[in-house]
Amino acid sequence: MHIGAVVLVEGGSDRNAVLALASRRGHDLDAEGVQVVVTGGATNMARFVARSAAPGVRVAGLVDAPEERYARGALTRAGLVVPPGREGLAAQGFFVCDPDLEHELVRALGMPAVEEVLRTRGDLARFRTMQNQPAQRGRDPVAQLCRFLGAGSGRKHVYATALVEALDPGAVPVPLDALLDHVLRRPSRG
Repeated sequence: MHIGAVVLVEGGSDRNAVLALASRRGHDLDAEGVQVVVTGGATNMARFVARSAAPGVRVAGLVDAPEERYARGALTRAGLVVPPGREGLAAQGFFVCDPDLEHELVRALGMPAVEEVLRTRGDLARFRTMQNQPAQRGRDPVAQLCRFLGAGSGRKHVYATALVEALDPGAVPVPLDALLDHVLRRPSRG
């Protein structure tokens, strides 16, 4: 199979979100020559950029805002000129989630819709129990939700897919939307 693009993501939940959005839009990334690769964290980005770079292969990525510098450094070490700011990273196919993909998805859906996803999956009561714990009382509901998603074994991975599936097609977080558009865009043959 010909590989036309490699998408680097920090973790498995990010990979699930990318694959879920592609599927919702009728794309099979593997069949279309797009590999989504988990780097195991932004600090590994440089190694994966170097490993993925090959003639005719576009390398793209999705990173959390606190890890933006690692993506910039990885691209610079690979010999690319990265203009300043997030626009510079986007020009190279790397898109930044603020502060991370989970927050982007929750903002796009809104807490009532997220709670409906939790209810549908049988987790709303567990979430309410966690919210009532002394360490969680008074915290922002989005922060509580991100804590809840990260606390259960495999929960973050499952909910990355479920939250993407619950999105209104016009409300996809910009970094995720832009990444998918970037990797599915066919290079010009000029």
